[in-house]
Amino acid sequence: MKLFSKLLSRTDIGKRLSIPMKSFVSFPSFKVGHALDLQVKDESGSLWLFRLSIRKKKYLKPVFSKGWCKFVQSKNLKFGDKVKFYKEEDEASGAQYKIKAKKAVKIFGVVFGYAKA
Repeated sequence: MKLFSKLLSRTDIGKRLSIPMKSFVSFPSFKVGHALDLQVKDESGSLWLFRLSIRKKKYLKPVFSKGWCKFVQSKNLKFGDKVKFYKEEDEASGAQYKIKAKKAVKIFGVVFGYAKA
């Protein structure tokens, strides 16, 4: 099940990935504190560890922080590229999280589509 798709902003590239609030309910609940580490698999089968955190105040604003920038650098993602995030339920192993990164295909600065990163 697709949780969200997002065009990457400059903040998403340089610091953290802001997660749409409507998708937040599909992530594991926080047992203690305001952060948890989430294992995510990319299209090539590589595993990534992202820290999912929220603010301590009323406005939660979920983000991926720790581990996210390493993923961005590894995939050479830039402003305007796209990520899609999925959750797959498996009876034997529970929820599996997956991410797909797409690079913007530009000709003379105009985006014509997206290709696998």
